[in-house]
Amino acid sequence: MASLSDIARGHTELGSEEREHLRRLVAAWGPVADLCFADLLLLTPTSAGDRLVCLGQIRPTTAQTIYRDDQIGRFVPMANRPMIAESLATGKIVEEEIDLAEAGTRARVTAIPVTCKGRVIAVVSRESPHLGHRPLGDLELAYLGVFHRLAQMIADGNFPFPFEEESEESPRVGDGALVLDRLTAVVYSSPNAVSAFHRLGFHGTIAGRKLEDLGFRGETARTVFTLKVPATEELERTDDVTIMARIVPLITNGVVDGALVLMRDVSELRSRERLLVSMDATIREIHHRVKNNLQTVSSLLRIQARRVTAPEAKEAINEAERRIATIAIVHELLSRGGGDDVIFGDVVRPILDMAAHNGVAPIQIRLLGDGPVLNTTAASSLAVVLNELVQNAVEHGFPPGSDGGTVTVELVYSNTEMTVSVHDNGVGLPDGFDLDAEPGLGLTIINTLVKGELGGRLTIRPATAPERGTVAQLTVSLAPR
Repeated sequence: MASLSDIARGHTELGSEEREHLRRLVAAWGPVADLCFADLLLLTPTSAGDRLVCLGQIRPTTAQTIYRDDQIGRFVPMANRPMIAESLATGKIVEEEIDLAEAGTRARVTAIPVTCKGRVIAVVSRESPHLGHRPLGDLELAYLGVFHRLAQMIADGNFPFPFEEESEESPRVGDGALVLDRLTAVVYSSPNAVSAFHRLGFHGTIAGRKLEDLGFRGETARTVFTLKVPATEELERTDDVTIMARIVPLITNGVVDGALVLMRDVSELRSRERLLVSMDATIREIHHRVKNNLQTVSSLLRIQARRVTAPEAKEAINEAERRIATIAIVHELLSRGGGDDVIFGDVVRPILDMAAHNGVAPIQIRLLGDGPVLNTTAASSLAVVLNELVQNAVEHGFPPGSDGGTVTVELVYSNTEMTVSVHDNGVGLPDGFDLDAEPGLGLTIINTLVKGELGGRLTIRPATAPERGTVAQLTVSLAPR
């Protein structure tokens, strides 16, 4: 379905500022539909002026809709809606009972002009089924009274409010509502609103009490009545009950002379948020402890290496220490950021710093690219593989007696895969090199992780002329396995 802006651009002469005004109106008109127990359609003339196009539609949650099908994007001849044409021309609210061909029923229709910067740009059509002349209850009378005030605010250009839109958490009319007078005293409270105060521990009479007497902060009401903008406050009773209240000013002739307070019990939402925060802190602590334990093992191996005299044993212990330190880097980053994901480039940098100090010849290591966001398992396995590849490039590409050189690590990725390239401009591969037949522990670890853990492909080849040295290239899938 095309958006409001798309339809307006394609079929009307509305400017960008006017389209934005209508977009904000549609984003904020949920309570208006609930208060009037009716469908709302947003209609505006097409460029030719002989038809109306529907830019928006909302069904009430407090009553039955008269439209089974969506009306957005549909056209209506202007001649079929003379009251809409009258409201567009006069800028006044027009009410009438008519036969609605689109809904297949007789309906009570209220045409509300939408004013932006002093110009009528559209009409909100409130459409409800004809129900005869049954008497209305207190709730219906109170809600319809607020609706008529909001309708006049739309006609005056005072609704929607600037820079303010509803969020997914915003209370709806059915959650509970209070109607306030110009002194912030309650003149009507819905049954659900009364229940909300009972959950907060307030069991006294609500009617006639001011907001401050009901537990609201004084500055909240002052903000609404002085600045003429909505405000949100949460009322809490320990950690068990949290009630969100959204206070909407009602403006008449430029003066706030009342307000609508919508209330919603968000206790479960806040409880889940606190649980998530607690889980996040726990996960960070786990990663921190794992990192500390790995660093302890790494330190013990370093001490052991100092006591070993056999060169091969010393080198084996040093390699094990570096591998453990590499995995500790991943957990260090996770302990800082929380969660289970890291930017791989942040893992690579300390690995390269560590490798640069292990060469016997002067080595410059460069990193190109940042890499994608990876989960803990993939980041740890890739970190170990990259550490082995870089260590091989440093040790075998620039053996003792060489003049040193450069190792370039490049990270290239898309939505589906990542390629890691390690290019050294060193002495190159030995004659007859075969990756699959190589007996070294480092390449054995690489092959095991690449094929078993990462499901990737690894190639090691001589650099293409005129470059010299060796290129190791690893490609792994980023799709969930």
